Amino acid sequence: MVLRELLAGSEHFNQIHRGVPLMSRALLARRLRQLEDAGVIAREQTPGERSHRYTLTPAGHEFRPALEALGRWGQRWTVRVQRSNLDAGFLMWNVRRRIDRKRLPDRRVVVCFRFSGVPRVYRGPRVFWLILERTGVELCIEDPGIEIDVAVDADVATLAAVWLGDISFDEGLRSKGLRLMGASPLTRGFPTWLMLSQYADVVRPGLGDSRSAGDSPYVVD
Repeated sequence: MVLRELLAGSEHFNQIHRGVPLMSRALLARRLRQLEDAGVIAREQTPGERSHRYTLTPAGHEFRPALEALGRWGQRWTVRVQRSNLDAGFLMWNVRRRIDRKRLPDRRVVVCFRFSGVPRVYRGPRVFWLILERTGVELCIEDPGIEIDVAVDADVATLAAVWLGDISFDEGLRSKGLRLMGASPLTRGFPTWLMLSQYADVVRPGLGDSRSAGDSPYVVD
């Protein structure tokens, strides 16, 4: 899981920890030391700061095919959405880095996600803000104090199913598990900005590809 985060672009301790939310900080620190001792990752001081930057060595990069194969296997054969295990924060952390910035408008867009249907054991935030710009994407768990352009009311299991490719965004909207509010050009463009999981195209045996096109019940202010 640590290597997966590094392969996905995380470099700093807090970034890696957000991608492995069930791992304690002490255990993560120990795992990073072990990977460094094994020559799989390298650690370097961040210029002007006390923090460190972690990068994969050539030996670490050679894990990519193996990890991608495991990801495809898990997508194909495991139970992909179990409500009791869903973590809205982990989902949003992954959504953040799978935005097609080339498709964004040539201005900043602020999207607010409000989650329902989260497990009782979940103690993380239920409201998130994505600040989308062509130069970068920022995820906030506190109100950034910027006017919202698009509001997404989402059942966490529905958005997870969309993210994993089990249903289309349109199907999520028709099921009422997703609801978009905002100006029409933005609500219609929003689904095209989401690249979904890199394994979303891996189809489970017997399911076929249910992601059919159709009219979208967008809600526009």
